[in-house]
Amino acid sequence: MSVNSSDTIAAIATAVAPGEGSVAIVRISGPQAEAIGRSLFVAPGQQIWDSHRVLYGHVVDPATGEHIDEALLLLMRAPRSFTRETVVELHGHGGLACVQRVLALVLAAGARRAWPGEFSQRAFLNGRLDLTRAEALAQLVSARSQRAAQLAMAGLDGGLQQRLSGLRERLLDQLAELEARVDFEEDLPPLDGAAVARALQVVRDELARLVAEARQGELLRQGLRVAIIGRPNVGKSSLLNRLSQRERAIVTDLPGTTRDLLESELVLDGVPLTLLDTAGIRETADPLEQLGIERSRQALAAADAVLLLFDLSAGWCAADQALLDQVPAGAALLIAGNKADAAALPVGLIAPAGLGPVAPPGSQALVCLSALSGAGTDALVQELLRRCGASGSEGLQVALNVRQRDLAAAAAASLERALEAATQQLPWDFWTIDLRAAVRALGEITGEEVSEAVLDRVFSRFCIGK
Repeated sequence: MSVNSSDTIAAIATAVAPGEGSVAIVRISGPQAEAIGRSLFVAPGQQIWDSHRVLYGHVVDPATGEHIDEALLLLMRAPRSFTRETVVELHGHGGLACVQRVLALVLAAGARRAWPGEFSQRAFLNGRLDLTRAEALAQLVSARSQRAAQLAMAGLDGGLQQRLSGLRERLLDQLAELEARVDFEEDLPPLDGAAVARALQVVRDELARLVAEARQGELLRQGLRVAIIGRPNVGKSSLLNRLSQRERAIVTDLPGTTRDLLESELVLDGVPLTLLDTAGIRETADPLEQLGIERSRQALAAADAVLLLFDLSAGWCAADQALLDQVPAGAALLIAGNKADAAALPVGLIAPAGLGPVAPPGSQALVCLSALSGAGTDALVQELLRRCGASGSEGLQVALNVRQRDLAAAAAASLERALEAATQQLPWDFWTIDLRAAVRALGEITGEEVSEAVLDRVFSRFCIGK
């Protein structure tokens, strides 16, 4: 995608669905935005076309004079707009037919259809947003939990940009000192190499901290897919209903009641979770149950975390062990014993050794609970999030996304190589090679040093109206 600022672009800036949404917005940005608005919008009376005023009227087809929609028009003249170009927004009735006709008239009047993320890309290119703020905007729109939205707002307010730009400025200061010594060392006072190395190490450690925290931010934004597996009738559906706080799955005393894969999306302690209630995995001649079991195996293979549920009242058995052996090596695993009330056992996080033969072998702690009463489910949630690396996110102020994390890790690795050059007491120009690489990587995060191809890749993930 090549952005041409001489073009005037347009797109529907709100979600569109038949029968849903009270308001629909068509956004126009560029040098012809106001002219297009004036050609299509009729405002009765003596309403003044002035910047940042709302006009009432109708969108009219200039070819026929037909009133297409009763609407409001908002004019924002450059540079006081999101894109720092002149922007016109037509606010009409929600739905599908009217807003599509309005957009068609706008395109016929001289605008072109915006590419995904092109409004935000223009805001970046025109200095309205740095790249971290632009990406935070997309994350705010797609946030699945309140904590994810708070992280996005912190990025949109500039918290991440300030932190990274501060680190980059510190590296630039050290790079300037080193490069000055490369060219004019005989004319300058001696440089304290140990002090430079300490400064680089502080920045490297801060980047390593940001990279480590990125995992928590990713979980808050993307969430986790958790497969609940277990033998038939161990209480998987009861647990799903308990955590979802609604009757998502049918529960009976008959084994094999769950024939298909059930999904429930919820947020626990700020982390979005997709719980997958799988059909009990066992040998069966029922073709419908076989199909559900196959889907359960597929869900198990694709899950981020696996919650293996067994019946405490019956004890750990060979079938439970067979299920444990099928858990993918890379998935976080939590073994939980259900029906603690029937087995007269305590609830919470417990060492298996304290439960005797009813528990699985090994030293890994498990959670005992009663899905029927809810006792122990809080401990289950906390331990599951801990094993997935999602606990302790309450104090997280900013978090890198995947692109930013990879670049921060690359910058930290470059600083590590620069510190190795310091340890070996190599000449200053050896230090500067890797220090420049670290500066470039941090500049690519904020957009101070970034190629058009990278920008296209970043903004193509946005929705069209953004």
